[in-house]
Amino acid sequence: MMMKNIGLYIHIPFCLRKCLYCDFNSYAGKGMYEKPYVEALIKELKCYLNKQEYRFRTVFIGGGTPTIINPENIAKIIGTIERNIQKDAEITIECNPGTIDKNKIEVYKAIGINRISIGLQAWQDELLKTIGRVHKREDFIKSLNLFRSYGFDNINVDLMFSLPGQTMEMWIETLENVCDLEIKHVSCYSLIVEEGTPIHKLIESGDLKIPDEDLDREMYRTAKTILEKYGLVQYEISNFSKPGFSCAHNLIYWRNEEYLGVGAGSHSKLDNKRFWNYENLDKYIECLKTGKLPIKDKENISFKEDLWETIILGLRLNAGISVSEINHKYRIDFLKQYENTITKLEYDLLVKKQGDKISLTDRGRDLSNRVFIEFM
Repeated sequence: MMMKNIGLYIHIPFCLRKCLYCDFNSYAGKGMYEKPYVEALIKELKCYLNKQEYRFRTVFIGGGTPTIINPENIAKIIGTIERNIQKDAEITIECNPGTIDKNKIEVYKAIGINRISIGLQAWQDELLKTIGRVHKREDFIKSLNLFRSYGFDNINVDLMFSLPGQTMEMWIETLENVCDLEIKHVSCYSLIVEEGTPIHKLIESGDLKIPDEDLDREMYRTAKTILEKYGLVQYEISNFSKPGFSCAHNLIYWRNEEYLGVGAGSHSKLDNKRFWNYENLDKYIECLKTGKLPIKDKENISFKEDLWETIILGLRLNAGISVSEINHKYRIDFLKQYENTITKLEYDLLVKKQGDKISLTDRGRDLSNRVFIEFM
């Protein structure tokens, strides 16, 4: 059996409370599901490990809020895959401020977790309240200091801009205060207002107002300027890091490589197929009780689709895409096949060609969707 080197995503769907903007597969007030869910998750992992010899280059435990569950359950999950984890693998757990304590961190340390991703979102308590976060700034600072006291250094902080009521001054204050804490990795996302979320209803009714598109773009450019001033270099449209601290797990997605997702609602890309699990907790647990994988649906990835995804995901990276790598992988002449598209995008100052690489310009990052549609 051939060894497969892939990334692993583990979904823990439990939350203390749903944020107003969240449309992820996560549930508040479902603590009674924790034990049966973890048992089902372990069964799912074993099903895959029995079918194929996997070596996990990265492990990402996301949610939901994985840090609200019993740390011993996280230990059981990692214990199941321990022998399949590469020796120098990046192992990340997502955390919301105020959901950890010394006992949890000691367990995380003992089982080899070596990267923490903390969801701060904003520095101002009033903004956190507006978007339905359960924590305050003080909780973030305490959680950060606690992780650091146990030697955790590879820490990401998630931030959001274009929030209702957020001014440019507030955004600058958030960025500078986070940078002053000497964080190694920062992710900056513009608020996406998804239909059906509480925040969508509040904006539609006029109760909340979000910054306009011009201010949104200005906030994005300001983030880049401030973060780079503090030595956090942009390596992907929304991600900035100190040298050596880029997220290895997310790079698997952006390089359109293979990964397995386990847990309710998680997605996988393996063997030219994309497949995803049932979101519903009962359905997910029931499938595994009966010895079946909880796959809701799957699709074959066509040659054309895979090529397009490699192009658009790769262009999200500041390093861009390698023409020779694409030519080798897909047996095509990339520059010839996309000659008109590249010429047009270069003329519009949206992409640039440097040696073997094609990458987005700063203007291209602002208008990235336009670039992706051109390649489509």
